[in-house]
Amino acid sequence: MTAPPNTPPLAPRIAAGIDVGGTFTDLAALHADGTVHTSKVLSVASDRSAGVLQALQEGAVEGAQLAHIAHGTTVVTNLLLERAGARVVACATAGFTDVLELRRQERAAVYDLAAQHARPLVEPAQVIAVRERITPDGVIMPLTEEAIADVVAAVMAQRPDTVAITLLHAYGDPSHEVRLRDALQAALQAAGMPCDIVCSHEALPEIREYERMATTVAEAYARPAVRRYLAGLSERLAQHGYPAPRVMTSAGGTLSAHDAATHAAALALSGPAGGVTGAAAIARALGESRALTIDIGGTSADVGLIDDGEPLVERGGGVAGIPIALPRVLVEAVAAGGGSIAWLDDGGALRTGPMSAGASPGPAAYGRGGVRPTVTDAHVVLGTIAAGDWSGGVHISLERARHAVDTIAGPLGVSPERAAEAIIATADATMARALRRVSVERGVDPRDVPLIAFGGGGPLHACGLAERLGMTRVIVPPHAGVLSAVGLALAPERREALVSVMQRADALTTDGLVQRLDAVASTWRSHEDADTADALEVRWWVRARYEGQGYEMDIPVRPGDAPAEIAQRFVARHLQRAGFVLDRAVEFISARATRSSAPWPVHFARPVRDGELPAEVDDGRAMTRVLEGPAVVRLPDATMRVAAGWTARALAIGGWMLEWHR
Repeated sequence: MTAPPNTPPLAPRIAAGIDVGGTFTDLAALHADGTVHTSKVLSVASDRSAGVLQALQEGAVEGAQLAHIAHGTTVVTNLLLERAGARVVACATAGFTDVLELRRQERAAVYDLAAQHARPLVEPAQVIAVRERITPDGVIMPLTEEAIADVVAAVMAQRPDTVAITLLHAYGDPSHEVRLRDALQAALQAAGMPCDIVCSHEALPEIREYERMATTVAEAYARPAVRRYLAGLSERLAQHGYPAPRVMTSAGGTLSAHDAATHAAALALSGPAGGVTGAAAIARALGESRALTIDIGGTSADVGLIDDGEPLVERGGGVAGIPIALPRVLVEAVAAGGGSIAWLDDGGALRTGPMSAGASPGPAAYGRGGVRPTVTDAHVVLGTIAAGDWSGGVHISLERARHAVDTIAGPLGVSPERAAEAIIATADATMARALRRVSVERGVDPRDVPLIAFGGGGPLHACGLAERLGMTRVIVPPHAGVLSAVGLALAPERREALVSVMQRADALTTDGLVQRLDAVASTWRSHEDADTADALEVRWWVRARYEGQGYEMDIPVRPGDAPAEIAQRFVARHLQRAGFVLDRAVEFISARATRSSAPWPVHFARPVRDGELPAEVDDGRAMTRVLEGPAVVRLPDATMRVAAGWTARALAIGGWMLEWHR
């Protein structure tokens, strides 16, 4: 049936989030009325975009209905793990070409003399010395035309895919980087070798030479592949009537595909950030300002922290041994997913991970060719994951799972059930250590906060993990198995900007600080319509430390805040986080701003599906239904285990609150 002439098209009313994991690709379609529909398909390792299209089609989402698609991608993570990025030539100030090799002169492992750091993304022969020198006090060695010509000749001789320029103190004075970039662009273009040139004052305008250079090189290394992937995905989506995707950044916002293609390093933790963003929405809906989160998927478990109702965003961290000093949602990943393979080491000790069965061949229980025992197989043996048909086209076989677990039980001389319990306990121990690191190291007592458990395996392991940490409350959210996709769909479109400050608080006036904050926001104003910019939320932070200290903290600020007031906030935050104060001046390192659109509306309550225990309803009022452990509840996209001594209470928003009566 066709629409009559002059009938206006339907207004877009769906925001779709698509999380491409190592085992499953998840879709969450958030409708304008707040309802959520989900689907789950097996990932296609050789063609990630195929899983994206299949998830949209399985979810019966049409292109004309979509306001946007938000996508979490592992492209950058995989490039760094596999060392499959672009051939980068780096340019560094003469005398500082070994920065990537020297790192911070720390050992990879204090007590392991054989441990080695990951190799830099560029070899020493690919680092070109630039005869120039800028100090904090000014230029002491000008960048001459002769020096530029030498660098241009050396770079062209190497025929790079991309160029990364990191000159000393360019965060404060980028003039030498700009001149060198312009000369290289002109020469490479004239020679028919155009390529991306990434400057450190654009990638990371902040102190610390090693982190700045490593981040700039990572951006240059990943950018071509990210551009190709997003262009290919956008083209395939367009062929089926879908809009180009937004892409989740490590900091928890989304960028258009066009902008994401030039911010590759900011996508390193794209997928895990979506899960913490979704968990934060659940925490706010339940009035929880702080919570620990754990997302257990098929390949890994990702641990995060929610503070003041928002995902905790920090700077730094590494991916595959490569430091990327950009803002990122705090996520610590450990190899303890449902597909993590159990094995015995040379001493006969039981291990789980880091090897994973992934989507292909998958756990033995899936019957897709996998024969080695996994955490999922252990759950099938114990009956906490039921045999039979599941979403995503998965059929689970108890017989295959028992046969795989027998390969562990036999050498250990125990029953398959006992071996399965040991496999799960080993995985739980790995995840519990990550939860302690994320919380205790940041001044958070895990006993005082709830654990939000999601992903396909989160609700299965939640009680055991909570007991190990002394936590008494667990929140299993609605749509637990696809919460990362929900977080992607509701995440706002967001831009980040950063400028260097490098001044003591007592030497900076309020007007001077306002000028610095305005300089941050001005980086995007030239590209925005004034009315549009006014409709967006802008937030500011100052990165502060005690003078001479080796680490900083981000302190929320507003234009007009006095530097002395901000310094007092820093002291209070430092006392809360580190447990002490110092009798030293406070120094501001940099200023950061974000500009965000409004998040997509979402209501978490949804119709109950077969096999799920709902909240009872009486005259339209949700009444709690309580379930005493031990019990296993099959959710639409996950399984929840209520351990002995625990009580599960169905929540009005959907999902469950589990409480431990120890």
